[in-house]
Amino acid sequence: MKKVLLGLAMGTSLMLAACGGGSNTGSNTGSNTGTKDTASSGEAANIFSQHCASCHGGNLEGGVGPKLADVGSRLTKAQIETRIKNGGGGMPPGLIQGAELTKVAEWLSAKK
Repeated sequence: MKKVLLGLAMGTSLMLAACGGGSNTGSNTGSNTGTKDTASSGEAANIFSQHCASCHGGNLEGGVGPKLADVGSRLTKAQIETRIKNGGGGMPPGLIQGAELTKVAEWLSAKK
């Protein structure tokens, strides 16, 4: 019984940490792109690093969440914005909002 409770506590802690928004200043979120690195894309990469990389990987390789390295070839900017806003498939809604959401969606839509 103690092992079950310990496992449950560890799993819950992992999920809360993964979907939180800690700082991942050492991650390299700018790779896997064929796009220019502008100030705007750098901002979007930092926002992604803080709010998304814990599930989707620092290099967009996936992990708890799906791989996003080529998400722009599958989804439009509007579709990406909708998914971030509404969540779904295990992703909580509203992790990023407003101008930050728009920047990240635009940056991700360029990932082909």
